[in-house]
Amino acid sequence: MIRLLFYFACASSLLAQTAPFNLEEPTIATVHQAMKDGRLTCRNLVDGYLDRIRTYDKNGPAINAIIMLNPGAQKQADELDRRFRATGLTGPLHCVPMIVKDNFETQGLRTSNGALVFAKYIPTQDAFQVKRIKEAGAIVLAKSNMAEWAFSPYETVSSILPGYTRNPYDLARVTAGSSGGTAAAIAANFGLVGLGSDTGNSIRGPSSHQSLVGIRSTMGLTSRAGVFPLSLLADIAGPIARTVEDATKVFQVIAGPDPNDPVTAAAKDHIVSAYAASLKPDGLHGMTIGVLRQAYERESTDPEIARIFMSAVEELRRGGAIIVDPAKVDLDGIKRPRESGPCMGFKYDMNRFLAARGDAVPVKTLFEIIKSGGFHPTVERRLETAEKAPENGPDSPACQADSEYREKVRTAVLQTMDHLKLDAFVYPTWSNPPRLIGDLNTPAGDNSQFFSPTTGFPAINVPMGFTRGDTLPAGMTIYGRAWSEPNLIQIAYAYEQLTHHRHAPPSAPPLR
Repeated sequence: MIRLLFYFACASSLLAQTAPFNLEEPTIATVHQAMKDGRLTCRNLVDGYLDRIRTYDKNGPAINAIIMLNPGAQKQADELDRRFRATGLTGPLHCVPMIVKDNFETQGLRTSNGALVFAKYIPTQDAFQVKRIKEAGAIVLAKSNMAEWAFSPYETVSSILPGYTRNPYDLARVTAGSSGGTAAAIAANFGLVGLGSDTGNSIRGPSSHQSLVGIRSTMGLTSRAGVFPLSLLADIAGPIARTVEDATKVFQVIAGPDPNDPVTAAAKDHIVSAYAASLKPDGLHGMTIGVLRQAYERESTDPEIARIFMSAVEELRRGGAIIVDPAKVDLDGIKRPRESGPCMGFKYDMNRFLAARGDAVPVKTLFEIIKSGGFHPTVERRLETAEKAPENGPDSPACQADSEYREKVRTAVLQTMDHLKLDAFVYPTWSNPPRLIGDLNTPAGDNSQFFSPTTGFPAINVPMGFTRGDTLPAGMTIYGRAWSEPNLIQIAYAYEQLTHHRHAPPSAPPLR
């Protein structure tokens, strides 16, 4: 009997070492376990993803998510394999092939912000978040397409890459913007996890459109240093992943203070040493969650989205959450200031970003960008409008009025949460399914532009199902008070584990 048990133990060990690794939607955990079992090397993993990109990005379905590959990725994988043989995993993101949006400065790789004018800009240092993931063992596998200048929440098209990025779930549909390239690449399994940025929508929206998890942090918990700005009053950068666990692992690495982004000074008092402690399958029990109907209910809301969302609310209830419906935030009398013009904004932030880079960039101001003509024709009017506007620095009356407005909205949100004893709000991330490419007339349905960007409070998108015959993804936003990422991750993870709504897109199946 002892010999028989020994035989089966040896056979199981041998099988673990020889069974081929399945590249069909792996996670960081399954990759690392396969490496420990001797079934996978970093070079195998990188080669497998490069094969998928070659097969599906410009060929086959032509998803068109990737702007450029990292020519050093295979060499970096070989080095990580050498180090793994010597000491094991090099960090929490050991050999995690990352897809990075093309507005993150990446040392030695062109960083264009989607614009032709920066086609030859190659940074000499990494953005803070890129530096952090590399230090944790990740490989920047590729840079992804984006809505140029991060302007559009609706589609992903730029002047640096011909054509639109396509939604892997329906190639005739948009990816949302502006991180649509990162989201499409992760949805199509071109990498393990991605980095995107979000000013009004662009982590959560593309995640919703492509059945992914996206984390927009509390303002100040993650650095934007080295990311081309759209508006630093609302810009956030963070992870886009296929699972809450993978998004959380990357979030742990990138969160924290950075002297090059002063807004993160508060992070040192709020950073959590182990966000993974929130990954509890039963984490919905006892959570009080409010349905924020005012975020999504309008005449153009798609009935199928509303139905799926109410099913998601019942799933939250079934998982043990206490549901408050509706949970309305009283915004009466709170009006966004208009008379004094914009506070800071694109012109102010871009001019300072470029000036700080000196001769490394080909243009130094927004005026020079417009003069160069190096941009997509569809954004010309917006660039010109921004140039004509006043800069209005942080000490201007416009910024003082804007600050007062944002504080009033924050107060109103917190008063509702305190009164109803809420841990979080929920609402559909979009009120309508992904549009057809080129359609800018039918209702868009973006629900992300107001609550999180205005307050600076965190929000996470998690898949909640599919519309149109189980083909087009829909996502749910989980939104809470400042520094409540542990609660939001706990709700998102428990909901994901309860429902498992995500499935892989049909356009990019496993390769043989």
